Amino acid sequence: MCCKTKARAGIFATPHGLVETPRFMPVGTLANVKTVTPEQLRATGAQLVLANTYHLHLQPGEDIVARAGGLHRFMAWDGPILTDSGGFQVFSLSEMRTIAEEGVTFRSPRDGQMIHLTPERSIAIQNALGADVIMAFDECPPYPASYDNVMDSTERTYRWLKRCLAEHQRSDQALFGIVQGGVYPELRHNAAAQLAQLDLPGYAIGGVSVGEPAELIEAIVQATTPLLPPDKPRYLMGVGTYREMVQAIAAGVDLFDCVIPTRLARHGNALVQGDRWNLRNAKFREDFTALDASCACYTCQNFSRAYLSHLLRSQELLAYTLLSIHNITELVQFTQAIRRAIFNGSFTAEFGHWLSASTY
Repeated sequence: MCCKTKARAGIFATPHGLVETPRFMPVGTLANVKTVTPEQLRATGAQLVLANTYHLHLQPGEDIVARAGGLHRFMAWDGPILTDSGGFQVFSLSEMRTIAEEGVTFRSPRDGQMIHLTPERSIAIQNALGADVIMAFDECPPYPASYDNVMDSTERTYRWLKRCLAEHQRSDQALFGIVQGGVYPELRHNAAAQLAQLDLPGYAIGGVSVGEPAELIEAIVQATTPLLPPDKPRYLMGVGTYREMVQAIAAGVDLFDCVIPTRLARHGNALVQGDRWNLRNAKFREDFTALDASCACYTCQNFSRAYLSHLLRSQELLAYTLLSIHNITELVQFTQAIRRAIFNGSFTAEFGHWLSASTY
């Protein structure tokens, strides 16, 4: 553990392998990390990969995944997998859903079918999918929202968690609870205290990156993380920029996920040592150097900036694969470097500039 901050390095054991923390986790919503094969994903250094309950329920359906032998076999990934509960996706359907104590009813954006998702149903779906880590079904309040509305949703999230625990049937899956509470410290404190009493396998901080300013995200994380049990993994949901991860790690967070690396790749952007480059810019057309000479990923070891720029300008799909490989490697290696720095006692010396920087 860092002697100047709350940053820490640990190991989280799952049935499909160890996860060394702190760690960035790539998002594979529909049982694939977009444009990247499992073999390519392994080469990035990724360990724990995410998939999404809501999307997999809609397509292809959890029964098909279960009959295929479970999510690991279905997507040919033999490492650890985490499935989100679907709560955030339901939150994003604000114009198409109704929230009640029993659960959420919403219209499928795929075919218009009405779907009723409850805590019990979310857990049953995740049990069928077979991920190593599953998430409790929660209600994610929007930003901004009144204190009373956030209090209601936070209390409902706790009641739903109790129902998730009662429904959970598999001892080989770790069920994480999610701390909600919006931007209100008192609600976050109460929610974290309630969850800590349940002695869960792990804890997530949810309801961030839903529209609030970056400084509020930092304040939420700093106030909430110390309230969670120190001997359990802590997961900050939906966060994956350099600065946000360093700030959260300094507060004691262990795990992160975000669609940033593949989404940026599909827009022609590369993450390079803390910067964000648009490879479509004219200056890269005749730049025959490696994307990042210090990076060991397949893309940087084999292709030039000029070639990547050419692929993007030609709208060749290979561009998205090559940039995704690099961007995922960049963020995984970034958190691995932080892990080494924590062990070496040099976390603040090497990464302290991110704690106050406003850069990407």
